[in-house]
Amino acid sequence: MSEHAPAAPSYYRPIAAPDGADPGYEYFVPTAATVSVWSSDIQHGGPPAGLMMRALIRAAGDDGKAFTRVTTEILGAIGLGVNRVRASVVRPGKRIAQVAADLEVQAPSGEFRVVARTVAWRIMTGDSSPVEHSPVPPLPAGPDELPQIVGFPDDGEMAVPWGRIGFIGTTVIARQAGRNGQTPAVWIRPAIGLIEDEEMSPLESMFTVLDVANGVGTQVDPTQWSWMNMDTTVHLVAQPTSPWLGLDADLAIGAAGYGASFADLYDVSGFLGRSAQTDMIAPAG
Repeated sequence: MSEHAPAAPSYYRPIAAPDGADPGYEYFVPTAATVSVWSSDIQHGGPPAGLMMRALIRAAGDDGKAFTRVTTEILGAIGLGVNRVRASVVRPGKRIAQVAADLEVQAPSGEFRVVARTVAWRIMTGDSSPVEHSPVPPLPAGPDELPQIVGFPDDGEMAVPWGRIGFIGTTVIARQAGRNGQTPAVWIRPAIGLIEDEEMSPLESMFTVLDVANGVGTQVDPTQWSWMNMDTTVHLVAQPTSPWLGLDADLAIGAAGYGASFADLYDVSGFLGRSAQTDMIAPAG
């Protein structure tokens, strides 16, 4: 495994629609900053999730609703060829609405195939502060109160020392004692932009890094086992207010080749929600 990610200004570079391609999509070229820890031929699940969240935000518009449940399904290997994304409101409503986005990758033949999909529920906001409740207190320390480092180095503090491969090498983290399982709680944010020359929103930042939950919530040796996830579902009780996402994760593994990663999520202002991921557990190689 290489220890340093290639320099890149962003995860994606926007391009015009290729000749003959449907102009109803947005088209992008993924940079080396999207590369997965599992294979140099595919993207990490984080940047594609961020790209689809960007499309969802644009499709939804500013209508007074908030994202409350977001599910991303990984339908196939997310390759490094031309990517395209399109989102739409599939269930409009005054108080509750649903939006969805598809991500497609161009094959060598020139054809595009769907490799990921995100579906989100949105609810009209209102004042529920008189009955506000959080199941857990905020993380004891915020990211600015802790040492910040790039990637996941092999310094004895990370359960899995992922190093600085591809996408992992574009993240900034800050660690403290966790409350779920045996692994640290991690503050994490992207160190680069999602789209070249475009500012990332807090929701885009959150979903760009959230996929790492299954990678920071275990002590399993990745040279012996793999635990790639095929989905991520998030339930939110608030919207993120900064680029930082707090993750306190644990990977539960059954005896029959599958498991699930569960994480408490935090914003710098407090508890944000919870996520769950389905993981395929298999010997490495």
